[in-house]
Amino acid sequence: MKTLTLLRHAKSGWDDPVARDFDRPLNAKGARAAETMGRHLRDLHLAFDLVVASPAVRVRETLDHFAAGLGVTLAPQWDRRLYLASEATLLDVICALPDDAERVLLVGHNPGLEEVALLLAEAGPLREEIAAKFPTATVAVLEVGARWSAARQRTATLTRFIRPRDVDPSLGPDFG
Repeated sequence: MKTLTLLRHAKSGWDDPVARDFDRPLNAKGARAAETMGRHLRDLHLAFDLVVASPAVRVRETLDHFAAGLGVTLAPQWDRRLYLASEATLLDVICALPDDAERVLLVGHNPGLEEVALLLAEAGPLREEIAAKFPTATVAVLEVGARWSAARQRTATLTRFIRPRDVDPSLGPDFG
């Protein structure tokens, strides 16, 4: 069974004056949320054979903090197609993943990550939570079947949907 973990980049700093959106860094809360989520996934014993990520600065910084919390060194494959990717592009990337990778972490941006999670996931309460909102630094874990190329609409089982506020309430929207 192939396991796909989607990680939305952590909260970025909109008040940071950068010329390009691509170069926008994380803010302090985002850095803390990414590390918290990494620690939580470590506690759940989640691991990855392959990491594929957008090369945007906020994704790179998310992965640095996430890896620190996870307690491992990650060696992502940076894929420019993932920067602000559409659902269709993300599905193409997923379907082309190598079958020798059993557990893949895909790190990128919304709305694409939310849309591809909703496309793949079968109906259920966790799917409804994604439909309500897929916040920054949130993780969705899907079991997609025996082959990546078989990933199709409503065929994956959504096993986890974890928001930073689920792990640490101070990372919720009501806190600065």
